[in-house]
Amino acid sequence: MSKNKAKIFGVTVLTSTVLLSGCGLFGGETQKKIDPPKSVAVVDKKASKETTENDKGKVENVVKTELYLIDKDGYVVPQTLNLPKTTSVATQALENLVVNGPVTNKLPNDFRAVLPEDTTLSVDIDKNSGVATVNFSKEFKDYKPEDEMKILQSVTWTLTQFDNVKSVKLKMNGHELTEMPVNGTPISQNLSRATGINIDTTDVVDITNTKPVTVYYIGGEEGSYYYVPVTRRVSNNEKDNYSAVVNELIKGPSAKSTLVSEFVSDVKLLEAPKYQDGTVTLNFNKGIYDSFDKKEISQSLLDTLVLSLTEQQGVKKVAVQVDGKAEIKNDKGKKLTEPVTRPEKVNTGSF
Repeated sequence: MSKNKAKIFGVTVLTSTVLLSGCGLFGGETQKKIDPPKSVAVVDKKASKETTENDKGKVENVVKTELYLIDKDGYVVPQTLNLPKTTSVATQALENLVVNGPVTNKLPNDFRAVLPEDTTLSVDIDKNSGVATVNFSKEFKDYKPEDEMKILQSVTWTLTQFDNVKSVKLKMNGHELTEMPVNGTPISQNLSRATGINIDTTDVVDITNTKPVTVYYIGGEEGSYYYVPVTRRVSNNEKDNYSAVVNELIKGPSAKSTLVSEFVSDVKLLEAPKYQDGTVTLNFNKGIYDSFDKKEISQSLLDTLVLSLTEQQGVKKVAVQVDGKAEIKNDKGKKLTEPVTRPEKVNTGSF
């Protein structure tokens, strides 16, 4: 079965399951709240008002946080959970990565935490440099060797979701770690997203002549699809990182992986991407249409495109054209008249 399964597993199910939050993915609009259906039943207005106020209080007392967890296939994947509001959001996020931690019962199906059970920690963020220093207890070293890289990636990507964190430094019992305690993986002085995630070096012969780009593919199964970041290696001769990202999405994930791509092989860029004031404009051929008769673009394809390109420094929005025209629609029939903004959080679906 092809890894580029744009027309195979049902865009409607995928789009409704893998919702993204924050700024809406289309037109940069904020997702509108839908009024509940009106009821003809007689209700106690006072009780109804109190219930509404209580629900509002619950919403105001939580903060949506991305936790980078491990899925059943071993990928490190962001899942957005509602956590209690706190002044220490970074510390709270990592505490919820501990096995049998506070949100164990709320984890999506087939996902697990990454930090060893009983690990305690503290996070200190330098406001000037943006370096978050994590100090783990001795229990941190009680992990399986095969989880070592996943732990590094999970901690780094969970912390760098916060605007005031640019990179991460690790300590254990107050001593700085220059390598991981089990398998000895070297730790760079400051870990960042540039280090990569779910690194795929398939078909890379000479890694020294390559550079990393991170793209988003689709994982999971029917009823619970989600977006998975994967770092691929592209030639240093590729000067245009935006084209490189698009090409990796079209190429699709490794044949050995369980991931898929919404892009099909006949999708092509008709010209080099254009960057201006935080927006990348892409001009595709008609191969990008999900349905040529309706001339619509799959929302999940747009999602992966926007998530992937906004991992590039300075990119905030993505504008899509087909044959040089911007008057296109998504698979819900909505016109894409404005550049698409990256969502505030990723993978916010209910499981």
